[in-house]
Amino acid sequence: MAADAAVGRTEFAALGGLAVVLTTDPDAVGPATEAVRAEVEAIDLACSRFRDDSELSRVNARAGEYVEVGPLFAEALSAALWAARATDGDVDPTCGASMRALGYDRDFAELATAPVRPAVPRPGAGWRAVDWDEARSAVRIPVGTALDFGATAKALAADRAAGRAATVTGSGVLVSLSGDIAVCGPAPEGGWRVRVTEDHRSGDDLPGQTVVVTEGGLATSSTVVRAWQVWSDETVPRRVTVHHIVDPRTGRPTDGAWRTVSVAAATCLDANVAATAAIVRGHAAARWLAGLSLPARLVHTDGSAVTVGGWPADPDSPDGPGSAGTGIPAVSALPKLGVATASRPSPHRLPGSRP
Repeated sequence: MAADAAVGRTEFAALGGLAVVLTTDPDAVGPATEAVRAEVEAIDLACSRFRDDSELSRVNARAGEYVEVGPLFAEALSAALWAARATDGDVDPTCGASMRALGYDRDFAELATAPVRPAVPRPGAGWRAVDWDEARSAVRIPVGTALDFGATAKALAADRAAGRAATVTGSGVLVSLSGDIAVCGPAPEGGWRVRVTEDHRSGDDLPGQTVVVTEGGLATSSTVVRAWQVWSDETVPRRVTVHHIVDPRTGRPTDGAWRTVSVAAATCLDANVAATAAIVRGHAAARWLAGLSLPARLVHTDGSAVTVGGWPADPDSPDGPGSAGTGIPAVSALPKLGVATASRPSPHRLPGSRP
């Protein structure tokens, strides 16, 4: 991600990755960063699977009981259940037990260096099994189920953080949380230049594409970056590589057509949900995204790329380094995922809730 010299920039560790804050007014970067930090810390305390003191951990530890939750958790739960409904279950928050069964039960930095352990795929209970009591602001999940907001909470945090930072400072703001990008307020002249790659930490010399964004959100889901090895006994005992994007219906890591999908949408939440669902959906994803008019770049397992929904062609080649000068293609006219599928509910009227 690049910024003009006149643009404020700061970065810090957040949510197991890197947070980047850019402001059109260099003097606004300090208060903007404070606002982003506050949103990130709040979402981490509400939704982290790796903190014993988070609300999510408390809900998971008391499966089978109603657990009262705060408004931010309710908003995150609303977003996760909306995502499941909008994607016909391709993105499902009840995959927490599936992730644990695959060994993803700790921060990824620890997981990457942990001993190889046995893993048995485990399907999720399904999002309709989540029970919400609006009057008590309490949620109940079935025994044996665990929630995981990995496909939605970070993107929601990016949207909230960008909005809060722009409101506090009056500046145009771009927030990136490990590559989940949200933009709010007026963009700098020429727009925000973003490098789209499999790993948000990559430089311009690695395969990818450089685009300009001026609004909304952009997110990339990939099976390549967060991958680790486990022991599998399903056929013969052997070490296999697994990743963090699972098919909720099987509990297995996806093994489909795409290794990376990038989507631009009206919000970062819309973009990340669509990108994750596309990985799960496989070959049908390109037509699905095109039908929703969502600009997207999909990278095959062999490294070749296709674009749909008005995503701009790379000026050099589908997998080349893109243009570092003028004429960088822009991603614009961004729709909401929910417009063509399902409306996002309010935190107090969740799909799957009791009447």
